[in-house]
Amino acid sequence: MASTSASLTLPVLPLDDEVVLPGMVVPLDLNDTDVRAAVEAAQAAARSEPGKPRVLLVPRIDGTYASTGVLGTVEQVGRLADGDPGALIRGRGRVQIGAGTTGPGAALWVEGTRIDQSVPEPLPGHVTDLVKEYKALATAWLRKRGAWQVVDRVQAIDDVSALADNSGYSPFLTTEQKVELLETADPVARLKLATRQLRDHLAEQDVAETIAKDVQEGVDKQQREFLLRRQLDAVRKELRELNGDSKDSAEESDDYRSRVEAADLPEKVREAALKEVDKLERSSDQSPEGSWIRTWLDTVLELPWNERTEDSYDIQGAKAILDAEHAGLEDVKERITEYLAVRKRRGERGLGVVGGRRGGAVLALVGPPGVGKTSLGESVAHAMGRSFVRVALGGVRDEAEIRGHRRTYVGALPGRIVRAIKEAGSMNPVVLLDEIDKVGSDFRGDPAAALLEVLDPAQNHTFRDHYLEVELDLSDVVFLATANVLEAIPEALLDRMELVRLDGYTEDEKVVIARDHLLPRQLERAGLDKEEVVLEESALRKLAGEYTREAGVRTLERTVARLLRKVAAQHELGERELPFTVTDAELRALIGRPHHVPESAQDPAERRTAVPGVATGLAVTGAGGDVLYVEASLADPETGAAGLTLTGQLGDVMKESAQIALSFLRSHGAELELPVGDLKDRGVHIHFPAGAVPKDGPSAGVTMTTALASLLSGRLVRTDVAMTGEVSLTGRVLPIGGVKQKLLAAHRAGVTTVVIPKRNEPDLDDVPAEVLDTLDVHAVTDVRQVLELALAPAANGAAPEVPVAA
Repeated sequence: MASTSASLTLPVLPLDDEVVLPGMVVPLDLNDTDVRAAVEAAQAAARSEPGKPRVLLVPRIDGTYASTGVLGTVEQVGRLADGDPGALIRGRGRVQIGAGTTGPGAALWVEGTRIDQSVPEPLPGHVTDLVKEYKALATAWLRKRGAWQVVDRVQAIDDVSALADNSGYSPFLTTEQKVELLETADPVARLKLATRQLRDHLAEQDVAETIAKDVQEGVDKQQREFLLRRQLDAVRKELRELNGDSKDSAEESDDYRSRVEAADLPEKVREAALKEVDKLERSSDQSPEGSWIRTWLDTVLELPWNERTEDSYDIQGAKAILDAEHAGLEDVKERITEYLAVRKRRGERGLGVVGGRRGGAVLALVGPPGVGKTSLGESVAHAMGRSFVRVALGGVRDEAEIRGHRRTYVGALPGRIVRAIKEAGSMNPVVLLDEIDKVGSDFRGDPAAALLEVLDPAQNHTFRDHYLEVELDLSDVVFLATANVLEAIPEALLDRMELVRLDGYTEDEKVVIARDHLLPRQLERAGLDKEEVVLEESALRKLAGEYTREAGVRTLERTVARLLRKVAAQHELGERELPFTVTDAELRALIGRPHHVPESAQDPAERRTAVPGVATGLAVTGAGGDVLYVEASLADPETGAAGLTLTGQLGDVMKESAQIALSFLRSHGAELELPVGDLKDRGVHIHFPAGAVPKDGPSAGVTMTTALASLLSGRLVRTDVAMTGEVSLTGRVLPIGGVKQKLLAAHRAGVTTVVIPKRNEPDLDDVPAEVLDTLDVHAVTDVRQVLELALAPAANGAAPEVPVAA
């Protein structure tokens, strides 16, 4: 096929919601400002060039110009039939529109390239057949309209391009269809498009005529209601025939019966489906039960009852995928690797189904926000070669969302579990139950209770949805439930899941995540290339350590995005050249001062522990581990305000811990060489800063005891020491929870020495080695050991001075 191109400079004549194809002759109203400007500009340009004035006819759809226009020549300027001034323009050929340029007159001038493609002679056989088909279809359509003269004209056209462009006169074509014809440069492809459009229109006409004929035959002119019903029946009939559906209710039920018999359904499901088909055969067209049954049958037939994806048993490959997509999170990676290894061995020994149950898994991923629980689900599915479906449970309060509605309700639907299986297209997907701790309950039921059967490996092979009312085997599904707060999950539901804790990332892991995952994603979102902006590892480490303090990486990602936006804005303003390397020294100039400077890095006089009576504790919050300060003071004896005062929104358990700490010091203060007499006559005030945040739990017992001991002795608590543990009346240090999260928080805060209960030593195995290497962890059994480690020696052996509260 030959093609030629020539460069042109033409004034633009926009056509609003109209399209002119080459070969067409159209009259245009010169009262239109754009039309008049283009014609006048063409006439001005034609004075210095031979030939007729030339314009570029460009469709303008909703204010947007097409990429291809038509070269038109102004054949005549005069008046239209209604007396208005007009111009007769003939389309000559296609032009590919280029850049704008300048020219005489008020019109828009553009540069363009002439597109002329021809079909070699003689025409290939398939093109000849296409020409015959188009002429036959056009002749059939024109005969229906009685346009016999136009029939002869179409039959006389032999050029493929001209024949295709002749369809531009067709009134049934939409503007979008004409633009598609205009932008199709290949004549053969254009003729195929025109043939398809004409064939579709004739088919629509045939359907309309058939409907009109069916309606006309059954119309009773005296009964208006009968007429409307017959028209509705005829339309439904034609729609069913076009979609290949059955022609009436009897044939429809026969079709459902054949579909059920042909489908690969479990035996009990097949029996239930055939019973519903029997009901459909007995129901009338006017009965609402018929639509319920059809919807139910469609749902059952669309479920992948026996479809399963093959698991990827490349254990090394699966581990490599998990390592590449997520840094850290070793517990989850090991659990998935173990699961695949066991599945592989069961498959090799023919133990894929044991006792009617397959080898699924139910894991609960519990951890603070931003540690990658949700994104981990996609990585697990990727590593296993399974489909992935996410089910958001946050704020769900209706039990029917899990189990489905009864079919008797209007708008009944299956539950989210069944819809997830249907969406996955297999019976063994990875289903992520996101935010399972945010499930609520009210008068509509308890969705968490409905999940008990779903997440129980001993029951979910016979799960029954209220809508389906047939057994659905969920035993091969891998369920991953995510939660932020473990205590918010009902105990019975938690007992059915294998708990995996994601306690947060170390600083080294955050740097790796920011370098390998967050930075590339934010560079793309900021419209920057990796060569244009480079973040040194020292800058990433400072961002993770001083600009953010969190268990996850969401704030870190937002900080990286803010940094990149600042660089991009400065470059656009001409204030900075790219490429640019960001070092830790330049962070302050770009995004301000750090928000989380470690206590140990501050001036000694400004530290919280610079005065006696302040100790550093460790706590666990919904956002991970955190450092907690405890302040203690004694009231002036002249005020006579004895007793214990507690502030800081403390829970009952924490208040009891304060009473125990005070009682221990009153009874054992003498042996610790503390002036315990002050505790009898003067009021004691213990305060936990961040008073707007509720606090509870027994693990601050040793911290309160240390703060009171520091207050009475006048000895400062070491700045580099943080502690956690429950204290008893005899001074024993009892175990607590959340050791890993607390040690990660101490590591983030710059603490170097941590005191934990002796019985929590096994929990150190879960703490990353790089964190333990930076911490001096002391496991103690008695509060006296805590005081020896935490309290600094008295200055010059002077007698301690007990601070007095104002």
